[in-house]
Amino acid sequence: MTWLSILPPLVAIIVVFWRKEVIVALLLAVFTSELLLTLQAPELSLGYAFIATLERIVSVFESPGNTRILVFSLLVGALLAYIRESGGVAAMVEGLLKRGMGKTKRSASLLTVFTGIFIFIESNLSVLTAGILSRGLFEKLGMSRARLAYLIDSTSAPICILILLNGWGAYVLSMLEQQELPGSSVVTLWSTIPFNFYALVTLVLVFYTAISTRVHGPMRRLEAQPQPTQDLPEHVPSNSKARYMVVPLVVMVGGMIAFMIGTGGGDITQGDGSKAVLYATALACLVAYLMLLLSKRETHQNLVNIGFKGMGELLPLVTIVLLSLALGSSLRELGTGVFLAGLVGDYLPLVLIAPMLFVAGALISFTTGTSWGTFAILIPIAAPLIIALDLPAPLLLAAVLGGGVFGDHCSPISDTTAVSSLASGCDLLEHVQTQLPYALVGGGITIVLYVIASFVMIG
Repeated sequence: MTWLSILPPLVAIIVVFWRKEVIVALLLAVFTSELLLTLQAPELSLGYAFIATLERIVSVFESPGNTRILVFSLLVGALLAYIRESGGVAAMVEGLLKRGMGKTKRSASLLTVFTGIFIFIESNLSVLTAGILSRGLFEKLGMSRARLAYLIDSTSAPICILILLNGWGAYVLSMLEQQELPGSSVVTLWSTIPFNFYALVTLVLVFYTAISTRVHGPMRRLEAQPQPTQDLPEHVPSNSKARYMVVPLVVMVGGMIAFMIGTGGGDITQGDGSKAVLYATALACLVAYLMLLLSKRETHQNLVNIGFKGMGELLPLVTIVLLSLALGSSLRELGTGVFLAGLVGDYLPLVLIAPMLFVAGALISFTTGTSWGTFAILIPIAAPLIIALDLPAPLLLAAVLGGGVFGDHCSPISDTTAVSSLASGCDLLEHVQTQLPYALVGGGITIVLYVIASFVMIG
């Protein structure tokens, strides 16, 4: 296959830039790939590409690992719905406030950051929890809503992509398990952590802001103005307890570790990631359901409805996962990665591949507002380059992951950006304008670090 083999990912990138719609982009990319495969078989008509696209999507379910990841993604929706409806998050917030935490600007900021780190299981839950917790504290101490929005937004996604015992880790793991990379996919994923320079640099900037209490750029000018009033968290019903949130999350995190050890025969690095996340999430859902049922706050029927409503909220994400798995399979058969590897090897110095993947990830994520969709497009491109050119997998994959988060931080259409603004009470564009200088500084430092790391590891 010639240059036409790069057409499917090119279609995906063009569509996400043009329409800002990941699902349509992935679907058209799969169809384009299947159309090119159909053209290679003269006995098949062009109309067969439509059927081949559907069959490619259906074939995703032939892999037990793929099916487990898709079921897990649905169960996460149910778990988050149970946690939300239980009032457990609000109860924990109220308990912290009653204990007098956050008496100074530094302590309030650090409390916000550590709350975001603790709720690493899901980025939006992290943002909401930290935002609700700190709104009243920031108001009392005269700190701006924009500062709060920056702290919670720049803590959630970086910590989720570094502490991989969550949906982010499971999603990326599902991508890696389809790429036939050498060695264990779990080990490869965990090895990206020290090379995810953007996430690490961003957290350094967050802690600098929290500890020094200094702000710069547009945020500094904003904080010189009188700050609007913010409300404390609403009163929590007497029968709501923090344990409704804490216990299921502890069960899920502990369960993931235990099941990784169990499926790996005692070695966590050899564990089956798709099995572990599915079993742990199902167990956490069961615990959350039983806690609410035994408390007699909800009936069985109401809990079933709540669970299915939560699943429905994540259906777009599950669709992205499904189509990305189908696209990866189709591109491997088309030989896109092999062609790109030759192209890159001939025209792009190897030491620039990681920086370019980071920049590409940032551009795609910025225009689509989703880091997960960026992973779906770029991981199937990066993995064949790793294999064909014998490049360090952790470095290149970390560049893709960091680039997705970087673009997401700069994007005004990102769901995390919108939720951060909502949770902090900050205007959306105000949050984007005040966070952008911090994100650009982090991105610039990251590019330099990838160039240096590439010269050391490749050059």
